[in-house]
Amino acid sequence: MGGGKKVVAEAFTHPQRVRLLYKTILKLHRGLPLELRALGDQYTKDEFRRHKEASVEQSQAFMMEWTNYAITVAKQLGVRGAHTAKTLGRPLSQGDLDQFNDEQVYQLHELYEAATKPAEAPTTPPQDHKKDT
Repeated sequence: MGGGKKVVAEAFTHPQRVRLLYKTILKLHRGLPLELRALGDQYTKDEFRRHKEASVEQSQAFMMEWTNYAITVAKQLGVRGAHTAKTLGRPLSQGDLDQFNDEQVYQLHELYEAATKPAEAPTTPPQDHKKDT
């Protein structure tokens, strides 16, 4: 069954494949709760920007991991979106963590902090209560 990969690889240039994956992920995020969508969109944008100048080897690993992420999110969201999903995400194994470099561990920690910080109360600008006289 691996024929689909070959067709995509032959039909699109590398930048087109990256753009297609990027857009697919952002579309998948539309099915997430708002807080997760905002966090996921920002993280995705940052990571894709960070890897623009990656080596061929880094780029292959990057594309594989983000493709796996997109497949996982699509399966977890299902056809009807997050409100019908049982679980979003998956735990990282010790093997996964062992493969991270220091910068990735730091990014993971930043992501954890952003995801677990209490929601800020929306601020409304002071309203002008002048009465016309």
